Amino acid sequence: MPPDDERSNYLLAKRTLLDRLDAQPAEVHRIRGELGGVAAAAEYDDELEGVRLGLAFQGVGPDGHTASLFPSSPALDERERRAVAAPHEEVERVTMTLPVLAGAAQVVYLVLGDAKAEAVKLAFAGDPDPAIPASLLRSEHGETIVLLDRAAAARLDNGS
Repeated sequence: MPPDDERSNYLLAKRTLLDRLDAQPAEVHRIRGELGGVAAAAEYDDELEGVRLGLAFQGVGPDGHTASLFPSSPALDERERRAVAAPHEEVERVTMTLPVLAGAAQVVYLVLGDAKAEAVKLAFAGDPDPAIPASLLRSEHGETIVLLDRAAAARLDNGS
């Protein structure tokens, strides 16, 4: 999808973060979704060659997805490519693969709202499970930080 599509993650990031940082175009490496999923993934895969992320800033969907890694998706098994097409609900998506995201020095999750409480419990208190992709993503060489509001954390056992 084009960068000005209301469903575009790039548009959301631009409006809420990049515009406020006055980021220069050369500093932003967006996925060119307007090329179509397969072509955009191939181009981004090439762009990611030799790159190690310092930060992978993630959310968690109510179904346990993170990035565009959806439950039981074939993209979860990809170990060679750095970016792949990940079609979902009639939208052509592109996602970085688990090895790229897990290679980040820091993986930081920010999750808000009671609609995500069950997914949070399964992702962070359960065993790794392809049905809950967020349960599979942890930094391999650094740290993983999970930031939750009370509603998102409501189903976690906090020892009380």
